[in-house]
Amino acid sequence: MSQLTPPTLQRMNRRTFLQLSALTASSSTLLFQKAEAHTPKKIPTQARIVIAGAGAAGLTAANQLAQRLEGATITLVDARQAHYYQPGFTLVAAGIKPASYVQSRTAQYVPKNVNLINEAVAEFDPEAHHITTQSGKKLPYDYLIVATGLQLDYDAIEGMDTSRIGTLGLGSMYHSPEKAQATWELLDQFADTGGIGVFLRPDTEMKCAGAPLKYTFICEDHLVRRGHRDKAQLIYNSNNHVLFSVPIVHEKVRMLFEERNIAMHYQRMLSAIDIDKQIATFTTPDGPITLDYDFINVIPPMRAASAIQHSPLPWQSGPWARDGWVEVDPNTLRHTRYPNVFAVGDIAGVPKGKTAASVKWQVPVAIDHLIADIQGTVSTAFYDGYTSCPMITRLGRAMLVEFDYHNNLAPSFPGIIAPLEELWVSWVMKTMALKPTYISMLRGRA
Repeated sequence: MSQLTPPTLQRMNRRTFLQLSALTASSSTLLFQKAEAHTPKKIPTQARIVIAGAGAAGLTAANQLAQRLEGATITLVDARQAHYYQPGFTLVAAGIKPASYVQSRTAQYVPKNVNLINEAVAEFDPEAHHITTQSGKKLPYDYLIVATGLQLDYDAIEGMDTSRIGTLGLGSMYHSPEKAQATWELLDQFADTGGIGVFLRPDTEMKCAGAPLKYTFICEDHLVRRGHRDKAQLIYNSNNHVLFSVPIVHEKVRMLFEERNIAMHYQRMLSAIDIDKQIATFTTPDGPITLDYDFINVIPPMRAASAIQHSPLPWQSGPWARDGWVEVDPNTLRHTRYPNVFAVGDIAGVPKGKTAASVKWQVPVAIDHLIADIQGTVSTAFYDGYTSCPMITRLGRAMLVEFDYHNNLAPSFPGIIAPLEELWVSWVMKTMALKPTYISMLRGRA
């Protein structure tokens, strides 16, 4: 067994090379122009700003605030010391990258003038304008940015035991880098033997809703490449009536699944699993059904952290109330009841956008409104729901799907990257170009 080597440049034609060169050049130009444009004189303030969560959204917010403010007390609070490049988990579970590819340390991205407290937040009190850490430390704030991400609720699946991921066909790429690697080892074996492969998504909001689809495509292509596709039955189980929330993308994926003989079932939610017998139970409108499997990629329900759910911050009603997502204006990321509170990243209760691409566009909007408050002005910064999903459809090909709150496609490189075409250049962006952009985002430079 070995890590998959990305396709060589051998078959790249001149047109594709020129397109990729133009894309790289334009991306670099935009990056440096943006860096130059965001070097104004720092704004003096004595504001106390607490950022709950030091993942992608929290670190990006900390760096942008540190670059724009002088004299502020900025405090990051997060118990986890490791930083994970979560868009890379699929690549690890696909055998494309090693587990080390997604791992670094949170401290290496924290600016010198930002305090990092390695504790979890135990309580949010927006009425009293403070948070309480797990050790009982109270941190008062003038402004709070909630960037806690989300929690993986494996306990909601009866019989699930995360310690057994990597055994008896039980995969789950979201759990951790180590479990993503273990999932790849199972997929590697499955591609050699065939059998029944079961794929799914949970009946909650989730990180990158395209990830379950792309992993199904990846599994199918591994089987094809090893000459064992006819030995395998692949079954994808959607939690609702569609494969993807954007109608035109749903239809494209449906056509590709049909073309590649991947069975599709709707309104199926994984409720239980018997790991020893390798049987998955799904709830459906017609009652529970069971599926035998030789390989399964379990994706658990995803919800707000308990401290958020038991605070006044979540939506009180509506589609994002059930799982505790923070109640914010979808265009400004400002809390609708507590104006000195913002939420960015996965925890924000907005119609779309639990991706790193969303963080890139959400954080500057929230920061601009926060700083406008400090200055006594009004910001016009506006987040339209932009997010993106580089959806791998086979090894060496991907679709760069970008869209907004209204399901409008929003391509960043019109004329170069067609959003619904399976392109090599989109594969290169996903497997090579996005991580450097992500690191620049963490450091407040992109």
